Amino acid sequence: MAGDEDEGENQVPRHLSHFSTHTPTGTQHGPGTSESATLFISPMNSHFSALTCRDTLRLILEKLPVRDLARASCVCRLWSSVASDHEIVARAFKAPWKLLDVIGKPVSGGFWRDNGIWKFAISHRLVKGDSLASLAIKYSVQVMDINRLNNMMSDHGIYSRERLLIPISNPDILVNGTCFIELDTYAKREVAVLYLEGGPNRNSSHVLNRMSTEQGKRKVLDSLKRSMQVDDETAKYYLSMSNGDPRAALTEFSEDLRWERQMGLS
Repeated sequence: MAGDEDEGENQVPRHLSHFSTHTPTGTQHGPGTSESATLFISPMNSHFSALTCRDTLRLILEKLPVRDLARASCVCRLWSSVASDHEIVARAFKAPWKLLDVIGKPVSGGFWRDNGIWKFAISHRLVKGDSLASLAIKYSVQVMDINRLNNMMSDHGIYSRERLLIPISNPDILVNGTCFIELDTYAKREVAVLYLEGGPNRNSSHVLNRMSTEQGKRKVLDSLKRSMQVDDETAKYYLSMSNGDPRAALTEFSEDLRWERQMGLS
């Protein structure tokens, strides 16, 4: 039927459907339309051709917070490219905390998708006489939180390390500060590290070797490409969307394929 054909033509990919704008009240509508009609923002929609322009997209996306940038990157490959621009994501990441700068590029693109206070930590270089109890008092945090952040099962773990990451209890300490993105071997995750004195020592054992990390990421990407039977950019996209988790990337890819089959798009 004609109505069924119209409905099929208006179908949009699942990952585009949450970006929409409603026709303003008072706008003149043609026959058979209503004021609640929805126009989908998509590079495939001629009404929004401006949104396929990188310069226009940049002007819009650079105003968004990190979570909305993550949503924008799901629209299409062009939007993902602009929304993942280092300058844009770094600005959005540091804005709520009034940081002066964030130095370094994370291994995982998913690092930028959350800038909660738990993404930050203070680097404390251990010296003779330090204890977890004394550090907890000094930085106004709980001993259990220091243990959790540094993956220590007991207080004795302090003796085998050069430094500890300290959770931030007062966000004001970040104002006008400079953080360094580091992949900490003990915390086993990337952290925006604030140094209250001096700066990072790139020869320290707590920072993973960048080259070996990149080689590992390349192996994961190649394995993902073979499993998905896709090109390099598609594999990168799904790996980024899954915050670097290859299993989650495969799951998301499979769900998209299943949806396309249901819609008759493949």
